[in-house]
Formats: sequence, structure tokens, C-alpha cells
Amino acid sequence: MSGGLLVAGTTSDAGKSVLTAGICRWLFRRGVKVAPFKAQNMSNNSAVVVGPDGRGGEIGRAQAMQAAACGLAPDLRFNPVLLKPGSDLSSQVVLLGEALREPAAPPGVGTQPGVGADGTPAPGTTSITATNFRTLRPRLARTAFAALAELRAEYDVVICEGAGSPAEINLRDTDYVNMGLARHAALPTIVVADIDRGGVFASLFGTVALLDAADQALIAGFVINKFRGDLGLLQPGIDMLGNVTGRPTYGVLPWDRDLWLDAEDSLAYDRLLGRPASPRGTEWLDVAVVRLPRISNATDLEALATEPGVRVRLTVEPGEVAAADLVVLPGTKSTVDDLAWLRRTGLADAVLAHAAAGRPLLGICGGFQMLSRVIHDEVESRRGTVEGLGLLPIEIAFDPRKTVTRSVGTAFDSLPVHGYEIHHGYVSDTDPGLPPLLTYADGRTEGANLGAVLGTHWHGAFESDGFRRRFLTEAARLAGRHGFQVAPDTSFAAARERTLDLLGDLVEEHLDTDALWRLVDGGPPADLPFIPPGAPPAG
Repeated sequence: MSGGLLVAGTTSDAGKSVLTAGICRWLFRRGVKVAPFKAQNMSNNSAVVVGPDGRGGEIGRAQAMQAAACGLAPDLRFNPVLLKPGSDLSSQVVLLGEALREPAAPPGVGTQPGVGADGTPAPGTTSITATNFRTLRPRLARTAFAALAELRAEYDVVICEGAGSPAEINLRDTDYVNMGLARHAALPTIVVADIDRGGVFASLFGTVALLDAADQALIAGFVINKFRGDLGLLQPGIDMLGNVTGRPTYGVLPWDRDLWLDAEDSLAYDRLLGRPASPRGTEWLDVAVVRLPRISNATDLEALATEPGVRVRLTVEPGEVAAADLVVLPGTKSTVDDLAWLRRTGLADAVLAHAAAGRPLLGICGGFQMLSRVIHDEVESRRGTVEGLGLLPIEIAFDPRKTVTRSVGTAFDSLPVHGYEIHHGYVSDTDPGLPPLLTYADGRTEGANLGAVLGTHWHGAFESDGFRRRFLTEAARLAGRHGFQVAPDTSFAAARERTLDLLGDLVEEHLDTDALWRLVDGGPPADLPFIPPGAPPAG
């Protein structure tokens, strides 16, 4: 059996994803054949992976980033269970890359995405809810455990990422992602906490103290994340934490503002995306991205934010939409529901006014669908026929079978473009003369380029440097920003690689890597003490 490690966290967004990627990069640079793994992810930021059968499948975006840290192409087994939230009550289930299609809930569980007003499952979809989780859980756990076993047979080391917190005591009996996974696979576990949130010592101690003895025996130590200031002031607390838990802190990672690419969730972003560099010309280009409630694949905008002179801001303020040079409606897991939200908040009026002024507006995937005249949806929201924003002469319909594929083509006078598609909606009707935005390699056309209103189902297109530069040049022209100039040398692929190397550098410089390697290679120490009170009794 290969070496392994579980990176758990005291909270969501504590730093599990980046620490996992950093450890993977450190091991990869040491020549270790290493792979990432997350048994179950809940995120609408996903990446497309081409499976062994040639079909496209989805995994969490963070696991694709971790694969790159390992020098690997993404593999569906790196994230065997992906839950894509469609509401506060339900999530679409993606198992080994493919959305489950058999009904998962009996009639009468309520109205939610994937479940109709009559309580019946939407055709061709499976939504996981509190009602049916225990029914689905054994299948999900078997799939996850089998995927990990295969990876451990193929790789020297597998670095696993937990989800949420391992001390979610209300969920422990059904857990297969945190300590349930660690117990099953005998994985030593480190717990990371975000000191920026405060309460770091209480959260680390409490995480251990709320686990039963068998789980505690796998918790080997801690990592503190996002520290700013004098480490000498923190050291007494680290020493006391070691005294009361009998476990070391493997290191303290500093806060680094350059770590913003490939965010696991859009909520991890600040309102201003990235670190805008000074413009190459005399003017900035201001981009307002509407932060939809169910925003998906917000990473599309990261490539724009790497460009000098481009300020990308996520917003829910109509005034910021009105003041922007370029407005972007991003992807969403629930097109019709988020369109209704857009209208309730006044943002739809701001978007329409922006377009009426002749300034550029871009819709991506669900955002593109919102720009249509009409949307026919009996799959995702099951609201039937609803009016779109009416800015593009197209109609959208939804198919129970999801399109999941990697795409290659051209745009703007044969500039090469690559991207990926994840959507149930498709263009069912269009005016014959509507100019496309993109052309597939086989000659089919995609999207729309109608003056200042543009749209596409493709995610990731802005990672193609030439296309991104041409798009921004056109957007600046339409916005009247004649002093804006694109940089001729920005490489998004190079920026991502620099981020991965930075993660590896932070691990090497700030963690006790010798101790980490002993943990990965040899498992948890045998003498870890029990910290009372332990897990509360069930029931």
C-alpha cells in the first residue's frame, strides 16, 4: 500500500485545497509519484475531464488544480463524488464524472431544483437531499473507497483532502470524506486552521476533543494558515496547544496575496479579483461580474484579472454594474432561478441599461442563456417557459442529458481557442443571421457576437491568451476606453504554474517537511493521547 495523508480543516475554506496542492507540489518536485484525492466535493466550480471511454466528466476544480501540482492530467477518480448545489436544500450528484440519472427521491419531498412542483424528480436528474442522503450514501461511499484504493495501488503517495470539518458530530455516522475516510484507509491526518478567522487554538483543540478515541488516534498534528505578523507572538500559543493535545504544529503558512487563482468556491474571492497590475496604456478597464446566488465556474474571470490594467470586481450592486466598462453574467447552476433573482434585485434593469448604452456585455453559459428571448426549462428549474432578457435573438431549451465536453475552435479571424462545456441548456432556435462568437474545429458555430452583446456556452476560453487579448481590445473599444492597451506577454498558463510553484515553496519553507514525510510514509504515531471529552454519545 502506498503512503497517504488526509488534510482536514477546522472549517470550510480553512486552506485544505491549497495545502493539499502545496504538499503535492513539494512531493512532485522531490520525484515522488503523487496523486490528489477528495472523496466528495460540494462545489459549482468544476473542471471537465475526458474519461477512458472518451466521454467528458466533471470533477471539482480544486482537484484539477491539485492534479496539475502533481504533474498529472485530471482523473475522474481524483474526485469520485461531486455535489453541485442547485439550492439550499438539494444538490445534483455527479458520480465518477457523470450526473446520476435515476430518480433518487420519492414523491412529496418538495419543490427544488431537480424536483418538480408535484414532488417528482426532474426527468433524467438525481438530486441529493436530507431526505434521500442515507439511501444514496452507501453507493457514494463504495465508489469513493474503490477509487482511493485504485489510486493507492498506482501511486507512491496519495494526498487526500477532507471536506468541511471532521468534527461535524451530527454527520459522523455517515461520514466517508473526513474521519470516515481516514479510518477506512488508515490515513494519518493533519488539521489546518485559518488564523485570519480568529479562534485558531480553540478550533484546533475543539476539533480533536470532539472526536472519539479511534478518530483521535489518526489526528497527528496541525498546520496554521494565513498568518500575518511576528511569529514569535504566536509561538507561545503553539507550544500550549502542543502541551494540551500532545500533537505538534507542523508549521505556520503565511498569508500570501498571490494565492487567488483556481479558488475552490466563488465565496473565497474578495470583491476585487486578484492583484490588478498597472495598465500598459493610459486607461484602466473596469469589469463588473454579477455574483449570482448559484454562480458556477467563476474561475472563468481569473484569466481576465491576470491582465495588466483590468480590474475585475464581483458585485451585487446595480450602481457598480452601471459604472462598469464591461459587464459579465457568469455561469450558474440554476439559470431560471438566478434570472428571477436578477430581476428582483434591480440588477436586470442595470444590465439592460448597460447594453442599451452600447457598452459591452458578456454572458457565459447560464449567463448567456439569460440573454435569450425565451427559456424553456423542464429540467433544471422545471418552470416551463420564461422570458429571458431579450438581448439576443435566440431561444434556449434544456435537455436532461448534460453536455460535458472539452472544446477546441477559433474566434476573431481564426485565433485559436480552447475551453470546456458543462450545461443542460442549448440554443434551440436562433435568427439565421446572428454572428457567432466561436467556431468549433469541425466548422459548427457557437455563441453570439451581436454588436456589444456577446455570449457563449464555453468556459475557460479566456485562458487562451490570443483570444483574451483580442476580446479585451474589442471590449475597450466598445466602452470608449481608447487609452487601454493589452499586454502582449501575459501568459495565463505561466501564471497558474507560478502559483503552483509558490504553493510548493511555502510548504518547503514554512512546514517541517521531514516530519511530514515521516507521517506520509509511516502513518500516525502510535502514542497520540486521547483528549476528553471525545465524541458525544449518539442519540
